[in-house]
Amino acid sequence: MKFGICTNMHGNREDPVGSWIIERAARDGFDYVELPLAQIMDLGQDEFNRLCDKLLSLGVKCRGNNNFFPPGLRLTGPQADEAGIGEYIEGALSRSRSLGVTKVVFGSGPARNIPPGFPPDEGKEQIIRLLRRGAQIAAKYGISIVIEPLNREESNIINSFEEGCRIAAGVSRENVKVLVDYYHLVKENEPLEHICQWGKDFLFHTHFAGDGSARKYPAAEGKEAYTRFMKALKDTGYDDTLSLEARDDDPLSHMKPALLMLRELWEGL
Repeated sequence: MKFGICTNMHGNREDPVGSWIIERAARDGFDYVELPLAQIMDLGQDEFNRLCDKLLSLGVKCRGNNNFFPPGLRLTGPQADEAGIGEYIEGALSRSRSLGVTKVVFGSGPARNIPPGFPPDEGKEQIIRLLRRGAQIAAKYGISIVIEPLNREESNIINSFEEGCRIAAGVSRENVKVLVDYYHLVKENEPLEHICQWGKDFLFHTHFAGDGSARKYPAAEGKEAYTRFMKALKDTGYDDTLSLEARDDDPLSHMKPALLMLRELWEGL
């Protein structure tokens, strides 16, 4: 298993990408970083070049992007602009490829939320069409799109790993897979059996934070539950990437202990 860290949880007004955390991630022994794509798309070319240079100079791989779409880009409903969405995907995935990314996470709750009064089935079909178009573009860059289920407080569609897998099955493209996020899984009380049922065909990435009430860094008191989750992953044959997506007022004191604990739990299975 490769262990990484999502920098979006550590972004601020001056540094929305959260790039300040990259140097510490390298020092703490993380295998890679996962950077937020919508925020990267807001960078000017010179700023983007500096970000690429920083990764190169530190020897840090960027294996994934999350935050695929900005909140203001409507993906569902009557205001969805399929031509504009396609243009955005092309530009965004081009930058992803420049970073060396192979997985782009499709969470983007505000962008994908189905507007009030709009038929849910029609919104679902819009997402399926979007993912088919995105898969075609992503294939040019050697990238897979990974659907992220979000809890109901963050999205009104795709709230479980099972639902994400059903969407991926409807898209029916080899490079459209699904992510399981421990935080959302717990918050939605989704059974681990869904990972075992669907994971062999669709699981392609994982996110992790401590529990379903707050996105804190995982701590020792949760070891038993974390172990059950990791065993469900391992039982599917999964052994790829897990990104810490957690927040804390003092992340620098929690990053390395969380990494060491998760590595120990995984290697002990």
